[in-house]
Amino acid sequence: MNPFELKPRSLESCIRDWSGMYPKPYDKRQTDPYTKTRIILMNGTEFEAVYFSHNFSRKCPNNDLRRELALLRRIEQQQQKTISMLKPADETILEQTIGYEQLAVDLTARMAQCEKDKNVRAALDFALLEDFDHLYRYADLMDIETGEKAENLVGRYTEIMPGRPTIAHHRHPYDEIKPYIHDATADPLTKLHASIITAAEQQTMNYYMNVGCFYPTEMGRKLYMEIGLVEEQHVSQYGSLIDTTTTLLECLVMHEYTECYLYYSCYQDETDPAVKAIWEQFFEMEVAHLHKAAELLAKYENKEACQLIPQGEFPELLSLGSNINYVRHVLSTVNMTADKEGYCPVDKLPSNSDFMRYQQLMNGNVANVPSHQVIEQYIALKGEDYRFETAPNPIDALQDRTQDNPTVGRK
Repeated sequence: MNPFELKPRSLESCIRDWSGMYPKPYDKRQTDPYTKTRIILMNGTEFEAVYFSHNFSRKCPNNDLRRELALLRRIEQQQQKTISMLKPADETILEQTIGYEQLAVDLTARMAQCEKDKNVRAALDFALLEDFDHLYRYADLMDIETGEKAENLVGRYTEIMPGRPTIAHHRHPYDEIKPYIHDATADPLTKLHASIITAAEQQTMNYYMNVGCFYPTEMGRKLYMEIGLVEEQHVSQYGSLIDTTTTLLECLVMHEYTECYLYYSCYQDETDPAVKAIWEQFFEMEVAHLHKAAELLAKYENKEACQLIPQGEFPELLSLGSNINYVRHVLSTVNMTADKEGYCPVDKLPSNSDFMRYQQLMNGNVANVPSHQVIEQYIALKGEDYRFETAPNPIDALQDRTQDNPTVGRK
């Protein structure tokens, strides 16, 4: 599929009235977990499109161009509203959070397995183990507070057990900035991966930033506060991978191409007929957006889109699914931490490293760390933590279900 070769519809035909904008929400009990994760992914993708467009407009001195951006942005905003409203009112904050973390795990794992750039793959593998641990912490919170088993929400496609413990995720901000890719030489899939994972993690960060204060219990509010901070770190890491030398109009073309790629990928995999129809409709809209972005690039910078995307044909499509074996493989790196542009075993860091100093600032009293408290309170109540495992955790230090281990990845 090459979206540049398709005939685009008019932009104004993409504007919908209220009845066309509001969808029927999915049934939280019957809908496939990966339909839910695709909805979360595309909600984040549309938020990024709108957020980027606003920032572009604020830095653009040409009002004619800003008007074109405003039209594109309004259509993106309508798309975001439709996707957001697919979530049913009876799905709780924590139930949707499980979907956010399942997306983070399986999206990251899928990308990492086909990523050619060693730096991008290292970043994906590194943060994978952190989102994997977040899923475990939220799942235990859910069981202790509501009795609901997260394994049913993830369809048993994704294991629920400790990864790199969340307490170990708190690093100095200097260690989150990584080498950026160069679009001129990067593989097409690498460019897509960097953009997609940044938007997805940004959506998770924003979700936790906004819903944490609405959570009804103090233990839950504290957990959202802690993991929300980690998600900001992930956005810093992933965002730093994106080429910093591209112009804003070049970025616009890449944003629209990425959206075309994602909607087409979602359409190919979707099992829910109503949601599949939305993906198809929005893919057609994004083709129109892409053609307009290419037109603006030619008009204002005298560049052709093919200079940015020589092969307009989509690379391997994104398909969400189970990655149990791959995650278990990556768990062997659980004791790695970030160190400036790279990663290293935590026991190789000097005692005065940025990581060690920041850990002392944040986690001087381990007993006060919310993610540790959740598991300790669960164990105190039920004798052992909640997990969904196909086999024991491959890391010996993470197998004990009667106590949380806050030293892994830290010492």
